Amino acid sequence: MKSIYSGILTVFLSSISASVAFGQKTDANINGHVVDAQTNEHLPYVSISLKGTTIGITTDATGHYFLKDIPVGEFTIAASYVGYKTSEQKITIEANRTLEINFALEEGSLSLNEVVVSATRNETNRRETGVIVNVLSGKMFETVACSNMAETMSFQPGLRVETNCGNCGTTQLRINGLEGQYSQILLDSRPIFSSLAAVYGLEQLPVAMIERVEVIRGGGSALFGSNAIGGVVNIITKEPLRNSIALSTTTNILNDGAMDMNTSLNGSFVSDDHKTGVYLFGMVKNRDHYDRNNDGFSDIPQINSETTGFRGYYRTSPFSRLTAEYHHIHEARRGGNNFDNPPHEADIAEYLNHRIDGGGVHFNIFSPDYKHRSGIYASAQNIRRDSYFGAERHANNYGNTSDKTFVSGVQYTFGFERLLSMPAELTAGLEYSYNDLRDAYASLNRSITQTTHVTGGFLQNEWKTERTGILIGVRFDKHSLMNRPVFSPRGTLRYNPNSSVNLRASYSSGYRAPQAYNEDLHIEATGGTLGLIYLAPGLKPEYSHSLSASADLYRSFGKMQTNLLAEGFYTRLNDVFTLEKTGENAQGNIIYTRRNASGATVGGINVEAKAGVSGRFEIQAGYTLQQSRYTQPERWSNMLAPQQKMFRAPDSYGYFTSNWEVTHNFTVSVFGNYTGAMLVQHTLNNVDMEKRTPDFFDMGVKLSYHFHLNKTTEMKVNGGVKNVFDSFQKDLDAGQMKDAAYVYGPSFPRMVFLGVKVEI
Repeated sequence: MKSIYSGILTVFLSSISASVAFGQKTDANINGHVVDAQTNEHLPYVSISLKGTTIGITTDATGHYFLKDIPVGEFTIAASYVGYKTSEQKITIEANRTLEINFALEEGSLSLNEVVVSATRNETNRRETGVIVNVLSGKMFETVACSNMAETMSFQPGLRVETNCGNCGTTQLRINGLEGQYSQILLDSRPIFSSLAAVYGLEQLPVAMIERVEVIRGGGSALFGSNAIGGVVNIITKEPLRNSIALSTTTNILNDGAMDMNTSLNGSFVSDDHKTGVYLFGMVKNRDHYDRNNDGFSDIPQINSETTGFRGYYRTSPFSRLTAEYHHIHEARRGGNNFDNPPHEADIAEYLNHRIDGGGVHFNIFSPDYKHRSGIYASAQNIRRDSYFGAERHANNYGNTSDKTFVSGVQYTFGFERLLSMPAELTAGLEYSYNDLRDAYASLNRSITQTTHVTGGFLQNEWKTERTGILIGVRFDKHSLMNRPVFSPRGTLRYNPNSSVNLRASYSSGYRAPQAYNEDLHIEATGGTLGLIYLAPGLKPEYSHSLSASADLYRSFGKMQTNLLAEGFYTRLNDVFTLEKTGENAQGNIIYTRRNASGATVGGINVEAKAGVSGRFEIQAGYTLQQSRYTQPERWSNMLAPQQKMFRAPDSYGYFTSNWEVTHNFTVSVFGNYTGAMLVQHTLNNVDMEKRTPDFFDMGVKLSYHFHLNKTTEMKVNGGVKNVFDSFQKDLDAGQMKDAAYVYGPSFPRMVFLGVKVEI
């Protein structure tokens, strides 16, 4: 710990020295332009950065840039642009001298060299990480015509988003077959996405606020703490890059005429010297309820929401930066019937009114030689939820929930020129997280009061060359709901025999504390009664061990780039949490108890293929084969024999996306998801059953045209159809006695959509 603080002090003193000189005039400048290497056309809005500093800019509408009064010394300047390969040049900057640095970028259709942060908590080239990091960017958001996170996450191998309630539409993200509570969702690398936030959070986050999403499959507890057994989803919010304003609207029309309308207004504002910038975002969503089987009860809930927020930065020196982010989400959703009346006057009603406020600050400092890097951060989120769950017009089934989350920490990284004959980076950090959850439904006889404190520290060392990478790390956590501290080790190995092959192997351990998770905070209607989840007395922690190995192959055939990935994964769960129906309470509500089972294993293979020619076409597809089994058969109902297979875990699923640029301005996109058969639970007329579902294929088509109104104004018009073949569940329960949890397959029926985006 002493070395961490001394390292931070070293960086801080270096940063102060740099800050003193920051306002001084060096008259050291760089100017130049960026062009397409083949056509020689100038490229607008290309990102130009001075590596190892906070200095950056974008080219203007004519493809030119100018950096002034920059620090003297030796640096690497880089130019990066979507659809092109990043180009770098080493330069020497001298006082009172102006350099002209021009770039000619080569096309590169596949995004194979993105910079990611989730693999090691440090910025790293994706191809140099010891674990596979998949990235969903704005290009993917546009391809699949989505408006929120839940609509995009299934377009990655090993990931599947499912709907778990036909009344309120709660969703969960499964990674490598494990339920949503096994994955850690981060917002700007911070774990403020609490269990309550995860219940509806993927639908509540609009893509208008998101720069990219980084996904790591498999255990990540050695870096990010508990609940990272299945994987890590890191949502990176947008940063201001240049002065711009964008207005967009998309209307989805379901096959019964129900409307889903999404409108966003976003603005990016950057000072002339690029020391300060702010990105503002806002979105309004209104969705009608949808009744698939015409029984008078909704199968997709009504939603009305508003989201506003910002992300801004201030460069305190060339080697330090302060970043701040804030978001406010207000969402009201309701399912059931009699929507014009109060919830308690409906035969079935699930009503939730969320008010979410969250944000954080992050101060990064590093030495001019980039050997020392430190970060200090604090993030928080507060959720207030008013709700009603009722199936028989009970006037008192109203409840309220409050959820407060706070995370703070410090991280320090030191770069060794040589450590045991290889370049290396040592990263150490301390982190504290606090969560206070209060969930009260007096008439349902349920009250949850849960306060957790987790104090953790992490230490890792990564040896890395262009050919080899070795990472060894460990995390220590003291969780207030666990008697003993937890040590979570992690190790990765990367070997590149040549530039076309990446071989990786990894091991990690993880844990989940005996506490309430997202599904435990949801109440569902089954057969005219409500189902409540309680934790078993003496519930023990759950531990995991995860292994993975992969081969990542790259090859170019003329202008066409290709990438093939094959990954095997295996996770062993000890004292795995499971749910069992254990009776009814005095109010007649069904009681489910979360208890420990003996164990479980999840294993399989993910395959992903990409191919593309920049400016012409791009296609990618992924497929997963897996098995999710309990070690010993487990009972969920006294009416049925114990079951070894995990529910809602298909043995196969996959996706594909494709873009074809018919002309420079006209693009055709085709995309789809496949979900294999799976075993689901079903209760009808007080009889518990297990059913094997059919498989589903959900395909969409989008047409997009790009208008250049003038040099600075663009308009994109798009339209198409989602779920073209109307692949939707055919045996939905009907009437007041339906089982709301008996839902599977695609989340939406066939939808026609139209969209317009104007950007200045």
